[in-house]
Amino acid sequence: MLDIKGVHVVKAKGRTYVYAWRGGPRLLSEPGTPEFVKELADLVAARTTGDRTKISGLLASYRASDDWKNLSDKTRKNWKPFLDRIQTRFGGLSIGAFDRPLMRVAIRKWRDEMKHTPRQADMALQVLSRVLSFGIAEGQLQVNACTGVPRIYRSDRSEIIWTDDDMAALAKKASAEVMWAVRLAAMTGLRKSDVLRLAWTHVQGHSIEIRTGKSGERKTAVIPLYSSLRALLQEIPKRATTILTSTDKVSWKTGFDASFIRAKNAAGVDKHFHDLRGTAATKMFLAGLTVREIAEIFTWSEDHVERLINVYVKKDELLLDRIRRIDELESRTPGVKPAVKPS
Repeated sequence: MLDIKGVHVVKAKGRTYVYAWRGGPRLLSEPGTPEFVKELADLVAARTTGDRTKISGLLASYRASDDWKNLSDKTRKNWKPFLDRIQTRFGGLSIGAFDRPLMRVAIRKWRDEMKHTPRQADMALQVLSRVLSFGIAEGQLQVNACTGVPRIYRSDRSEIIWTDDDMAALAKKASAEVMWAVRLAAMTGLRKSDVLRLAWTHVQGHSIEIRTGKSGERKTAVIPLYSSLRALLQEIPKRATTILTSTDKVSWKTGFDASFIRAKNAAGVDKHFHDLRGTAATKMFLAGLTVREIAEIFTWSEDHVERLINVYVKKDELLLDRIRRIDELESRTPGVKPAVKPS
């Protein structure tokens, strides 16, 4: 449709999208118009000449950086639309404008325009913050104007775990293949994407070692092969290069989410697959691992792990200790008889 060297055209669902280059920012002007020519020229100039005066230039530099390339494919796919939104709203502004305190007001107003979808609004803020942090690292900014702008969406499931009753209920409705995945996640703490791609070659003599997808495979999870985890691996049949397979005895490609959700709904279990990470952390603590060791495995802060353990492991222990101290105090305090009013 467009015979312009380097311009990338994508057709999807009956619509046509034009990008300045493959993997580059989306062009929002109508093709063939003077506005389109100017927008394309500005983006290409920012990319080729290293223009450091506009946010559009910073966005182009970010897209070409190792910071961007080192993100996982899924993260890049999810962030691209937000980079386009940032380009549309702030691309023409000077980078220096973002060092001014009032810029936070503009950013907050932009975020509030998306508040009807809180998670999307917060994602937009997260992506903008990452770009500005990149600008600081490149010496183009002094501060991150997103700092202090609160998020809208509030959903912390890090302290929700699967109980033994939840697992038993799910086992009555789920296939063996789904339960293997659930049990493996509950024992390793790996995210769903990593659990489903976990291969037999990741199993070493004393551990499971896998580069995690969330980190862009920069971090390696090292899970000790404790007895119940080793027993589960011995129970799962070797049908493919991956440990987990579908009922068709092949590696999971599609269909797992539907099978898992259908089973948990039938079982009446209101928990997410991601909640199995907290379950694994709890089990590891009960198995004798320290808070610090668990934090290293999950790349969480020690405070985060300590809070989770206090809620699910130490709750009764803490309550009993408080009861004991109160009882001891009362036993040491002599009873005070009420004053007798003289007759």
